[in-house]
Amino acid sequence: MGKKEKEKGKEKEKNGKHSKGKHSKADAKQENQPHLEPLEKKFYEKELGRLQVELVKMQEWIKSKGLKLVVVFEGRDAAGKGGTIKRITESLNPRYCRVVALPAPTEREKTQWYFQRYVSHLPAAGEMVIFDRSWYNRAGVERVMGFCSEDEYAEFLRACPEFERMLVRSGIILVKYWFSVSDDEQERRFQDRLENPTKRWKLSPMDLQSRARWVDYSRAKDEMFKYTDIKQAPWWVVNSDDKRRARLNCIRHLLGVIPYEDLTPEPISLPPRQPDGGYVRPPISDQTFVPDVY
Repeated sequence: MGKKEKEKGKEKEKNGKHSKGKHSKADAKQENQPHLEPLEKKFYEKELGRLQVELVKMQEWIKSKGLKLVVVFEGRDAAGKGGTIKRITESLNPRYCRVVALPAPTEREKTQWYFQRYVSHLPAAGEMVIFDRSWYNRAGVERVMGFCSEDEYAEFLRACPEFERMLVRSGIILVKYWFSVSDDEQERRFQDRLENPTKRWKLSPMDLQSRARWVDYSRAKDEMFKYTDIKQAPWWVVNSDDKRRARLNCIRHLLGVIPYEDLTPEPISLPPRQPDGGYVRPPISDQTFVPDVY
């Protein structure tokens, strides 16, 4: 064996030791991405503002054409799903765009058809619904933590692709995002949550278990992709070690899902204000005001 072959073998062995037992195939793909410098805040904010204007245009198109859009956000804990959802929705009309983040099922819901409690949140014409975690709980946390039986899990893998094909046939536009974060970056974000009082609520007992069972979650995710990465509703993986890039990439991709047109209305002129007609306000002392502390 020549010197180059030996060096190549050592490097391969080193890489193998580093990744062994840590990452699934998709997570390994994330690590193989070329290193990029973090986006500058000024560029990020300018581009985010531009994309949010486009989101408003897309929402107007969805309302005008009576479209039904469902966007599913899944991924590792602390992968950046919530932050991306906030940036998508903060400029949209909440009457036509809502976020669904369901708690653990009640005892009654546990006896229902598994997809039943999600169906009630699906959009009507002109609406957009974002699932912050979804029916894929069964393939993730329920599978790993033993909250479902083997038969229930196997039935989910059989039924889910058919359920989603049925949604698409009904006219729903279904988009599924998986946020992928590396082991080291997830650890850094968990530590940040521990130290930041405003983020500590995000660190639940289930999050801690996800750290302890990283490999189990990786295997569950690989199996989930194997069955549910279907042509009618494929999984779109978002590399999210850089939160700013992940948000912009995800929003830009979402805008490309629907070929919308600009329906921005003509400039509006405010009508003249009504004359007071002798109206007299009640005394200020009759009202209760919030104290001016600042």
